[in-house]
Amino acid sequence: MAAESTSVAGGGSVYDRAAVDSSQPPRCPAAVPNRRRFSSLSRDAEHRAYQWCREYLGGAWRGVRPEELRVQPVSGGLSNLLFRCSLPDRLSSVGEEPREVLLRLYGAILQGVDSLVLESVMFAILAERSLGPQLYGVFPEGRLEQYIPSRPLKTRELQEPVLSAAIATKMAQFHCMQMPFTKEPHWLFGTMERYLKQIQDLPPTRQANLLEMYSLKDEMGNLRKFLHSTPSPVVFCHNDIQEGNILLLSEPENADSLMLVDFEYSSYNYRGFDIGNHFCEWVYDYTHDEWPYYKAQPADYPTQEQQLHFIRCYLAEVKKGETISREEQKKLEGDLLVEISRYTLASHFFWGLWSILQASMSTIEFGYLEYAQSRFQLYFQQKQQLTNLHPSS
Repeated sequence: MAAESTSVAGGGSVYDRAAVDSSQPPRCPAAVPNRRRFSSLSRDAEHRAYQWCREYLGGAWRGVRPEELRVQPVSGGLSNLLFRCSLPDRLSSVGEEPREVLLRLYGAILQGVDSLVLESVMFAILAERSLGPQLYGVFPEGRLEQYIPSRPLKTRELQEPVLSAAIATKMAQFHCMQMPFTKEPHWLFGTMERYLKQIQDLPPTRQANLLEMYSLKDEMGNLRKFLHSTPSPVVFCHNDIQEGNILLLSEPENADSLMLVDFEYSSYNYRGFDIGNHFCEWVYDYTHDEWPYYKAQPADYPTQEQQLHFIRCYLAEVKKGETISREEQKKLEGDLLVEISRYTLASHFFWGLWSILQASMSTIEFGYLEYAQSRFQLYFQQKQQLTNLHPSS
């Protein structure tokens, strides 16, 4: 899901899905605030923010008085709450401590505590490799991150050829990383099985009724079999490259003006899922200011020409330095088109389950059940199209 904002920052997306996640969604600071997305801190939370900044950041932060600490909502997404914490002008820096940071407070946690620990480790590693914001502090309720002057991309910008090429390159670089996590691709179906079990345990409600409406338990078995016959390399995936998790830097240090953020879902996973999931996000705009607070435009799903543009830029980075014949290139492109079209099903199914579960837990104003139904409707439409193309699959 997505993001909103114009001048924001930090180690997470604006919206923070992730707008649709169990521990994340979008942000945005100086712009006309969308009231639905913003939350203020309670007096108790403000005191804790003061303590966290003072204890974890040190330096000038130790001299700030509670009433001087500036805490501004950056966004409240579909999962996390984000705040920009700043030092008062009267205090001079003591050393290398930052003068402003992003405070992330976790919302409904669907990923589990173990996943939060792994995500913090991952966050720190990516920061050390200059691939993500710096991490300044971690605590049970959230963390302190580098505040980066930037803005998240807008849904329509994903279609722009120059930006699409840059995103493809970023994704390829991400996929080429070696990370100290299990290389077995358990994340996708392991997470969906956990979500399905939690939904099954819900009392009889509209959420639980979607299980029967779409026969989700049986359908997940069908999806597993279908993807089992679809070759897709296991690489280190972001798993949520939507517009809100792609920051356009206001002050890039080099020609690279984009940064991926929000690594809550990152894991070793099938390449086809990461690319297919990104293409699905071309369809959804999460900055819509009326119920259900998102807008779906299925016609905006990338055309074959747009997909090939992305794929060629992706392969150019992955195969950098290699000599590939025209025939080999054409085969790689064709195989990827098929792989992506099939793993698009997994993206719809994953976020559909996620959204059903969020509907039972989240206090954020968003049409989670409507969103879940939208994803499942597109899932079955895509499945029918694939069946028509390959009747024997």
